[in-house]
Amino acid sequence: MDLDNVTKFLQGKTILVTGATGFLAKVFIEKILRLQLNVNKLYLLLRTSNDKFATQRLEDEIISTELFRILRDKWGSKFDALISSKVIAVEGDISSENLGLEDSRLREKLRKEIEIVVNSAATTSFNERYDVALGINTFGAFNVLNFGKKCDKIKLFLHISTAYVCGEKTDMILEKQFYMGETLKGTHSINIFEEKRTMEEQLAQLQYHGAPDKAIESSMKELGLERAKLNGWPNTYVFTKAMGEMLLGQFKGDLSLVIIRPTMIASTYKQPFPGWIEGVRTFDSFIVSYGKGKLTCFPANPNTIIDVIPVDMVVNAMVVAMKVHYAERQHGCETIYHVSSSFRNPLTLSDLRNLFHCYFIRNPWIDANGLRVKVGQLTFFSKVNRFLLLMQMKYMLPLKVLYLANILCCQRFKKIYKILNRKINFVLQLAKLYEPYTFFLGSFNDENLVKLQRVAEEQGIDLVEFNFDSKSIEWEEYMTNIHIPGLLKYGIRS
Repeated sequence: MDLDNVTKFLQGKTILVTGATGFLAKVFIEKILRLQLNVNKLYLLLRTSNDKFATQRLEDEIISTELFRILRDKWGSKFDALISSKVIAVEGDISSENLGLEDSRLREKLRKEIEIVVNSAATTSFNERYDVALGINTFGAFNVLNFGKKCDKIKLFLHISTAYVCGEKTDMILEKQFYMGETLKGTHSINIFEEKRTMEEQLAQLQYHGAPDKAIESSMKELGLERAKLNGWPNTYVFTKAMGEMLLGQFKGDLSLVIIRPTMIASTYKQPFPGWIEGVRTFDSFIVSYGKGKLTCFPANPNTIIDVIPVDMVVNAMVVAMKVHYAERQHGCETIYHVSSSFRNPLTLSDLRNLFHCYFIRNPWIDANGLRVKVGQLTFFSKVNRFLLLMQMKYMLPLKVLYLANILCCQRFKKIYKILNRKINFVLQLAKLYEPYTFFLGSFNDENLVKLQRVAEEQGIDLVEFNFDSKSIEWEEYMTNIHIPGLLKYGIRS
């Protein structure tokens, strides 16, 4: 297999990666090391109290994971020494100026060496605190950009965003950049720096009046959701990611900017081996809850396209984009790639439901008592109010009766009440958080990604090794033989 064009490109390169303990970043790091161990350095920015802890976190949360099994087996006893010579953990924080790099000598060393910045740091919680989400997703990206622009050899800034910065748009969604201050409502513009000031003022007021931590957290979450919806986004996550893109586009100067917008990232399709995943991600919550028998109905449009893409395909697109855009002649250009499946290989919620139903019929979940969990077909409600009415009549009213009975019987039913209340609240919260996506009517155009494939082919890049063509995914094979088994093996225990 001729990988010379990519391996030669990576040879001697120095890359800074933020968000290195994240799922996507780990697969990216493993891919780079598997392709070309003769990179100069991979600097991984990790948020800890000092460099000693950063190195320990690198070992515990990245290098020692099952993901690196292929590399570990290949190099055997030499593995640790090779990794330590190439992968450097750096203690820092993207929410701080200069990335929190207090050691001036280290800061200058990085600025002299770094050629590519890969910013994959993010907080992905839909209802994150506004101060935290702004600090990481918006101004964190801005801080990383400012650091990158000061690097002497910098040639490329690659930023990981999300395709869902589009909000709740319908029909065909293009790989289009945001202009500074753009809203999805089109009625007024966002002053991003004013957003930060508003957040800081409210936070300061809460702290001044001695508000408890829980009250501050709740208030910050409410503020984020309020600001997101006011400007046309469904949640704090995608709102703050969109504002991060705006800052990058506005202040990139003559630095080449590539923005990768993946959709819902799932387990590895093929590399380094099929099915590796970390944690329960996005739509996986439905699969796990259904398999456990906890989810029997849900508000959703069965015709909604659930846009899923394997993580190794996202990484392949990242590496190819790095190769193609590195030191390109047109300085200061911004290119956006949707790494998605909805346009060329759509998978509907109805299709997905049938696939995980078949899987758990053949491979039932074993509960804590060693018993097989029986599952029926998941019922979709095309109207949210019908779903809420069912929940009210079938679950919430009986729960209220149980609550009163528990009081009258001296807390005799306290344990069962807590269990049932937790289950009901979990389903209601899941429905509320995912409603914008279970009724999503858009499809992500990936014309730029198709062009990238053509350029890669022209440059002799092996598109088998670097496959990011969603048309090649066979959904039944992937979901039933790779993703769900991988989720149960690796994701649940993470």
